[in-house]
Amino acid sequence: MKSPARFLYGLYERRIAAGLGSHLPAHVGVMLDGNRRWARSVGLETSEGHRAGADRIADLLGWCEEVGIDLVTLWLLSTDNLKREPTQVAQLLEIIASAIESLAHARRWRLRIVGELDLLPAEIVDRLRAAERATADVEGVHVNCAVGYGGRDEIAGAVRSLLKEQAKAGVSLEDLADAITVEHIAEHLYTRGQPDPDLVIRTSGEQRIGGFLLWQSVHSEFYFCEAYWPAFRKVDFLRALRSYAARERRLGR
Repeated sequence: MKSPARFLYGLYERRIAAGLGSHLPAHVGVMLDGNRRWARSVGLETSEGHRAGADRIADLLGWCEEVGIDLVTLWLLSTDNLKREPTQVAQLLEIIASAIESLAHARRWRLRIVGELDLLPAEIVDRLRAAERATADVEGVHVNCAVGYGGRDEIAGAVRSLLKEQAKAGVSLEDLADAITVEHIAEHLYTRGQPDPDLVIRTSGEQRIGGFLLWQSVHSEFYFCEAYWPAFRKVDFLRALRSYAARERRLGR
């Protein structure tokens, strides 16, 4: 039997969902922030906070399915995170790899691994790529899993890739400098072929983008939620969508 509080939250969730209408984001980016602080707040080890955060991912993707969001980008690990103490990094990478393998095993979502994978241990990369391959034929929500990701690194990598491609085609640097466009660079980003995020959500109360989808989020709407990621609830997600639906998007115009 549901507790009174849970029953009332269920009613509140359904009320918000019913009022969203059709003005929903096609692509949502989520910065899964606050695992360590959540763990400290409840007296747990840091690793338990990361595990609790990993367990929350499937819930989020299920909520996206329910409302019809087709594309989600999750920032699971930044390039800055890789500078932490090696034992902590190894532990965190194991938690992330296991979480992505679990998502792949569910076969509900199509996973795409993005980030500076050459900075990760080969064994971890192999596991991430295997999960990606295992869901290549899944028709569900497309999920970009950003691991070892930094927005500046992505842009720099896109420019390097573009230069190498053009040099291989025999284009001179001077000719490329005269012809290069925003579209050329976009074609070499991790998210090439995908729409830019309409909405970016950051949990934990931090109000900054921290390098997440720097190029792609130029016209995104942002929603900052006070809840730490492991404590992020469906009602918090629906509130973010409600906030987005109430905004007038001008897209820089």
